[in-house]
Amino acid sequence: MVGNSSDDSQKEAKLINTFVSLFLWFVGLAHFAVLAGVAFPLLLILPARRIFPVARWLCRNQLRFMGCRLEVLGLENVPKDRACLLLGNHESLFDVFAVGGALPRFAVGLEAAHHFKMPLWGWITRTWGQLPLPEGRMSEARGTFDQAATILASGTDVIILPEGHRTRTGNLGDLKKGAFHMALATKADIVPFVQQGLYEFHNTHSWRLYPRRLRVIYGESIPFESFKDSSVEELRDRVRETLLKLDTGNSKLETGFYA
Repeated sequence: MVGNSSDDSQKEAKLINTFVSLFLWFVGLAHFAVLAGVAFPLLLILPARRIFPVARWLCRNQLRFMGCRLEVLGLENVPKDRACLLLGNHESLFDVFAVGGALPRFAVGLEAAHHFKMPLWGWITRTWGQLPLPEGRMSEARGTFDQAATILASGTDVIILPEGHRTRTGNLGDLKKGAFHMALATKADIVPFVQQGLYEFHNTHSWRLYPRRLRVIYGESIPFESFKDSSVEELRDRVRETLLKLDTGNSKLETGFYA
């Protein structure tokens, strides 16, 4: 009897989540259409930097409409007087909205090259100033990193998720070396950040959505002077360890709509 009751409860919970997920996908896609409808004309007449406050608000709203509340911690750790390299973990398809909603100022990021071929989104991404990162072709990726270095030197923050792809397990994966070559070459300070809750909300294993509180946490900046004599591998390992500590050093997040 107990076993049957447990199975019935699980089936009921799964059925409820099916309806909830379908509803949230519908609402989310509808809001994204509004987001694109606002961004498209604005980007035609204004530089991306000018519309950043609107874009940040729209990113936060995208998550709100899908049942999530975004919490941002550690903004005081982002230096105000110089551009930095923002390095974080890659959890979900929805990272773009969490990171976009958590930024303290305008920034550009490296994004998978195939995103630039998507209808409308590819145009918005390109016009915003995002840089296409070819997958598995390091000779082409070097050109992208050179462009990112130029942007960083001009005073604009650059975002890189050095895992290179979404986590398959919910844990931080191996970090690729490109971002650390760039940090050493540009003498840029690094600001590590972690995203929490995105993997549990939506991941590569399912189409289902599980509304919850989301969090982006900025850690203390890592000054160039502290790693200028490090090798790429040493710097990579240091940043990975910092991200792991930043993630495990914070409390777990509540689940449920607008938790």
